[in-house]
Amino acid sequence: MVIAIDGPGGVGKSTVSRRVAALMSLPHLDTGATYRAATLRALEAGVPLDDEDAVVEALRDATIEIVGGRVLLDGRDVTAAIRAPEVTAAVSTVSAHPRVRERIVALQRRWVADHGGSAVVEGRDIGTVVFPDADVKVFLDARPEVRAARRAGDAEAAGRPPEEIVGELVARDRADSTREVSPLQPAPDAVIVDTSDLGIDAVVDRIMQLVARAQDRARS
Repeated sequence: MVIAIDGPGGVGKSTVSRRVAALMSLPHLDTGATYRAATLRALEAGVPLDDEDAVVEALRDATIEIVGGRVLLDGRDVTAAIRAPEVTAAVSTVSAHPRVRERIVALQRRWVADHGGSAVVEGRDIGTVVFPDADVKVFLDARPEVRAARRAGDAEAAGRPPEEIVGELVARDRADSTREVSPLQPAPDAVIVDTSDLGIDAVVDRIMQLVARAQDRARS
């Protein structure tokens, strides 16, 4: 079973996805981490981030792995480094390149295949592009000010106030939803859950109900 959980930043994707994965005894993949690792590699290479050829060349010999929840870039643990503000600021630019997305999507699909073909996968295009046939598709959303308040508590926020983060979230939403390849949008058959006024337990319960229905359909 593949459970696809999409949505913009600050909606609780990671927390919810990990909780669902634990309840289902399934592996969990944060696909955003793979794009962040690619962005870190491009930044370290010093290439122009808006130059697709240069970014692709920087990634040509790179290896990106997710092992036990840790992110490895060329065998180096970059789990913390990919959350740095400079990576956050650059990831939309790097991830918008079609050939970068092609490579990273192949990596994500291979990761799930290597883990038995079943997983809880979170990201921004899982239900639309990476796993369009996922058994369960959920798109989480929340009001920008709520998302900013949540993101302010993350390490990548670097202690900045929510009002400053709101603008960044809105800008990234615009960039991700208007890119030509794999834009951020709900799959037509995804269930949209607004998490603005819901606790984690309530969101997880909603998803587990969807999972139970999918299991019932599979058995019938």
